[in-house]
Amino acid sequence: MTVQVLASVVDKDPRELAREMHIETDAVIVNQCGRYDVETFDHKGRKIRVFYMAERGVGLSRNTALMRADGDICLFSDQDIVYQTGYEQKILQAFEECPDADMIVFNVEVSEERKTYYNTGVKRVRWYNCGRYGAVSFAVRREKLFASGVTFSLLFGGGAKYSAGEDSLFLKQFMQKGYRVYTSEAVIGRETEGDSTWFSGYHNKFFFDRGVLYHFLYGPLAKLWAFRFLAVHRAKLCTQIPLREAYRIMKDGIQSQRRR
Repeated sequence: MTVQVLASVVDKDPRELAREMHIETDAVIVNQCGRYDVETFDHKGRKIRVFYMAERGVGLSRNTALMRADGDICLFSDQDIVYQTGYEQKILQAFEECPDADMIVFNVEVSEERKTYYNTGVKRVRWYNCGRYGAVSFAVRREKLFASGVTFSLLFGGGAKYSAGEDSLFLKQFMQKGYRVYTSEAVIGRETEGDSTWFSGYHNKFFFDRGVLYHFLYGPLAKLWAFRFLAVHRAKLCTQIPLREAYRIMKDGIQSQRRR
């Protein structure tokens, strides 16, 4: 099997980026830069294909990369990810040890304030905890993903109407199709610190958008899950907007989709 990195980036020099990210596999880079072009170059004996596009949006760019993917295992990535030496072998070994896995969620180290999960073993991912994982931790069998027909939402994520959540919806929809997703305790890389493309604080838009996301993730249980989310993370989330008000805003987001 082969691993192929699918990277969504904004205004980057692809050759410099491949060095910064420590890419050791084939890769497809979608560079959102305001123009259209295509190029291919070798990096450490591996093929890097770059697609320049004028449009912006993380869901659109990830789907664009998927359309060009030809590796056996697709590994989603962003421009702020730095891979560990030997990450390809770690991924291939995890799939060999878990042959019924259609997708595996790996550990990618992030700063403490952004940490939402850390895998400590091999476990099955379920609908009730799919909201904690980011796309840069996903490695998926390409043929299984294509057979599922699942793509990234154009409504959520950087450059879209609603902020983060495209990765959670992608994961949930893939599992709803009957495909198996597992965790791995292997660490394959780290996220470098920098300005987020979507996060600007725990304000009204954050809570409203999270409510919209919960409608799609949890359906009839959205309000219950919203309250649980706020209660568990109250100390971090509710320093500017009180829990009661944050919950009201999340419910407004949920209701905005139910009225359609």
